[in-house]
Order: sequence, then structure tokens, then C-alpha cells
Amino acid sequence: MKRRQILGLSGLALIGFLAAAGLQLGRHIPAYSQSSSLLVSAAASLKDVLEEIRLLYQKAAPGVKVTFNFGASGALLQQIEQGAPVDVFISAANRQMDALDQKGQLIPGTRSNLASNRLVLIGPRNSKAVSNFQSLTRSTVRRIAIGEPRSVPAGQYAEQVLQKLKLLDAVKSKFVYGNNVRQVLAGVESGNVDAGMVYATDAKISDQVRVVAIADNALHSPIVYPMAALKQSRKPDAARSFLKFLSSQEARRVLRKYGFIVPR
Repeated sequence: MKRRQILGLSGLALIGFLAAAGLQLGRHIPAYSQSSSLLVSAAASLKDVLEEIRLLYQKAAPGVKVTFNFGASGALLQQIEQGAPVDVFISAANRQMDALDQKGQLIPGTRSNLASNRLVLIGPRNSKAVSNFQSLTRSTVRRIAIGEPRSVPAGQYAEQVLQKLKLLDAVKSKFVYGNNVRQVLAGVESGNVDAGMVYATDAKISDQVRVVAIADNALHSPIVYPMAALKQSRKPDAARSFLKFLSSQEARRVLRKYGFIVPR
């Protein structure tokens, strides 16, 4: 059966780079005397939190501009492998970062985990169609949104959960696929689907959905956001400093505000 999409595929082109907002490095990060720019490819689920962290950078190192490219981790990986001029990569799973690491494309010593997350089952705010994971098998539940598992880590986690709960075979025909986790969220917000599986942080930013259930961590691979600087970067020092700031207490406060799990 042909897979249904929540939104049309946008391909792997680098769309909207010039429109993305610039970032500045935090106050404890060394400033650069000459103007510098970084291209950061990051998982779509990080969009809101990284945009807010940007405000912290505007107080220091005004010569360093960071441009974001948000998308599905698998699609971002392909862009990098095809030569996109990315300086820093932040994925929503180890799988994509491991692929670059195994090919020797990461700057040694720059890889670390930004944060972790939880996977949740959501429904439209005013709908009672689903009450738990098992309710997805009901005949009244016709459409379930998940990320495309081949490129979207949230979709991979979703399939793992449903497989462990022995529900996957019963509900797979109901799937509609999003190109990233934010498309899944949008599908549930609009009421075009009866339920969806997203990160807890995605559900937190929307008042149009309700959390029905939280997946037990034992049901899926660890949800982590590894980050690293790429060897192809023309500004490796600026890339390292940017990563250092993302691990700072200032950045972690913002990450916690959005519901991400980070070390104290």
C-alpha cells in the first residue's frame, strides 16, 4: 500500500537557510575579531528551543552568526553526505551521528549529547478517540501520524514502542507519515489524524493537543540528541565554541524550560 503523507515531501534541498535567524555566542565564549558564520543542521524538534537560545548569543561575540537548517535527522544526514556546507550537526538519535563518526567526518573530541527526551502519544485537544496505546486498535481510530521511520527518529521510536506492545501489525495500516516530527504535531493539531506520536517537548509547545500516554523508556532506544562539529567546517574554532555554549548552564536552563532532559 502506498504510504500516505501528512504534507508533501520537500526533498533534501537546503530550504530557507537565508531566512533563518542568526545566533551569537554566549558571554563566556571567546569573541572573534573577524566576522564568522556557522551553518548548523539540527533536528526539527529543537527549533523552538534553539531559536530562544539564540537570544543569549546576541549579547556576546556579535561577529559570529549561526544559521539553522531544521529538518528530519535522516534528511539532514543525507544533505551532509551530499556535500552541504554544514559546520555543526545535532541529530535526534545516535544512528545518524554514528554514520558520520564511522566515516571519520566528525572533529575528534567534539561529540557529546545535548539533551534527551520522552516519546508521547497525543490526540487533538477536544477529541476522546484515544485513551492509551491499546486504544489505537479501535475501529474508530482511522489515522495515526508518525514520522517516516526511514528518516525521522521519532518515527523509529514510535515503531519500536508499538512493536514492543505487540500493536504494530494491528495499527500499521492506519499510519500517515510526516517528513519530520513537527509535521506529525501539525497533523494532530489540525484534527486530520486521530492520534500521533511525538516528543514530549513538541506536545508541550502546543495548546491544540493533549498527551494521552507517555511511552516507557524500556520500549524504545534511548532518545538522545548527539551534537558534533564536522571536519568539513571552515570555522572549526567557532564550531567548537558554539558547542561549548550549548553545554553551558545558560543553555541548559532554556532546554529545561522546553521540557528537555539535561544534566544538572
